[in-house]
Amino acid sequence: MGDPELREWFVAGGIVESHGRILLVRNVRRNGRSDWTPPGGVIEVRDGESTIDGLTREVEEETGLVVPEWSGPLYSISTVAPDLGWHMRVEVWCAREFTGEISVGDDPDGIVVEAEFVDRAGCDLHLETTHPWVREPLNEWLDERWTQTRRYDYRVDGTTMDDLVVCRVSE
Repeated sequence: MGDPELREWFVAGGIVESHGRILLVRNVRRNGRSDWTPPGGVIEVRDGESTIDGLTREVEEETGLVVPEWSGPLYSISTVAPDLGWHMRVEVWCAREFTGEISVGDDPDGIVVEAEFVDRAGCDLHLETTHPWVREPLNEWLDERWTQTRRYDYRVDGTTMDDLVVCRVSE
């Protein structure tokens, strides 16, 4: 699977769109840092949770919206941070439809503090300070709207937020 010294995460993210607007959630991390991302989270594969079941659960917990059907994945991301000791794999899927109203506050992780549908310019603004491995693939998909899965690989060097160097190593 990978380097046994690296902590491994598998994350699923969901692109939920309504009237040309994309759903983003604002996360407040343990270190107090805030960023915007599509809704989603860690999928507990070892507990037998499928990617789709986990993604559906995460989106509902974070936003109150129920997604009965997904298409994709639209893209996958592999980000390795050897100096920080982790490797994160991500699959991003697209909601075919959804029901419900946005309701924030039921996130059991307590990370998501806000959710809103934003237009393309709003995505640019919200994602400005988000990690490149989140921002770049999403922006490219918003611009190109492909249907076949694309892959993105990143390497992160450094040990603190102030000295991180992120390099895209493939497309």
